Amino acid sequence: MPLDVMETLSDLVRLPSVNPMGRDVSGDEYFEYQVTDYLERLFDRLGLPWRRQTIEPRRENIVARLDGDVPAEDGGTMLMFEAHQDTVPVDGMTIPPWTPTIREGRVYGRGACDIKGGMACMLAALSRLAEERPRGRPTLVMACSVNEEHGFGGAPRIHELWDGGSGFLPRAPDAVIVAEPTLLDVVVAHKGALRWRCHAHGRAGHSSQPQLGDNAIYRMARVLESLERYARDVVPALGRHPLVGHPTLSVGLISGGVSVNTVPDRCMIEIDRRVLPAENPQAALEHVKAFVAESVAGDPLVEQEPPYLISSGLSDELSRDFADRLSSTIRRYGGSGRCIGVPYGTDAPAFSSRGIPTVVFGPGSIEQAHTADEWVAIDQLLTATEILYEFACGR
Repeated sequence: MPLDVMETLSDLVRLPSVNPMGRDVSGDEYFEYQVTDYLERLFDRLGLPWRRQTIEPRRENIVARLDGDVPAEDGGTMLMFEAHQDTVPVDGMTIPPWTPTIREGRVYGRGACDIKGGMACMLAALSRLAEERPRGRPTLVMACSVNEEHGFGGAPRIHELWDGGSGFLPRAPDAVIVAEPTLLDVVVAHKGALRWRCHAHGRAGHSSQPQLGDNAIYRMARVLESLERYARDVVPALGRHPLVGHPTLSVGLISGGVSVNTVPDRCMIEIDRRVLPAENPQAALEHVKAFVAESVAGDPLVEQEPPYLISSGLSDELSRDFADRLSSTIRRYGGSGRCIGVPYGTDAPAFSSRGIPTVVFGPGSIEQAHTADEWVAIDQLLTATEILYEFACGR
């Protein structure tokens, strides 16, 4: 019997898979290993071959395969569903994060919206295909990746299953649907992200004689003033995409000093630069660094680290025909089927950057993702499952 999407989502919510987001933390709730083990058992129950990929300790991608009427090796179509296993942390939540609760037409819990709801829909559609084996279906690959929420570390490794000589996948998929909460619209374009740290150095001293020290926070203030000007006056003029708007820059974190009575000898900020689908992230970084260097007259005590996250944007150029076909299926189930752009990032560039038509689709709204009372609407779960099944039938 095919999986019930509500039961599957409830199972997934009960399994903590918190991304530590770069923090030095420990506990059984961190990392994705519990979800990965669950998926392995599920794929075994469905009779599907699967492969795990170790990315980091307790963090493994897992990919399963259901062959189509015409095997991909013999020229048959291959479609990939992709969903990430991790969630953001649960700090500040106002509901029990790992106790799925159903009320008022919603499922509550961490990950219910982002993106265990979408994963459950994909798994339910996959299980129905595995049981019914409708004629004309493509080979369907279910890929579940790790570390999407902080670094996009898992999805870019999935290509090794067809490029790395493992034999698990004979070639690249013909198209990919990435699960994210899109309110059943089709995301065909989004921005990429570039994140890095900037340091200002100084010389410590006693606050009673601040003139004998060199205040790193004051030095960083000059950097921040230049970045504020850059974000306000420069970035908006660097280009615009019709679906996602213009690029942006934001400073999101700052730290410095050791005590109020000590002149600080160091200060650090973290910078977020969102890039357009056609922008080169490395060129965008160099442009910001050059602007800051000119603004602070090349101060050698200002240091920019290499980026710890680089993710390209998603362009709509490759996916137009694929998106139109998915939109047609969505409209048959009462959805608008709009092709839209969004400002946030996803795993999609890991596939589109390899020339694979890729779109983003799923139940729920990004407005409910990461919230203190995260939830997803049940009617969206049910409809998304039907849409994915129908589309994967090749109809």
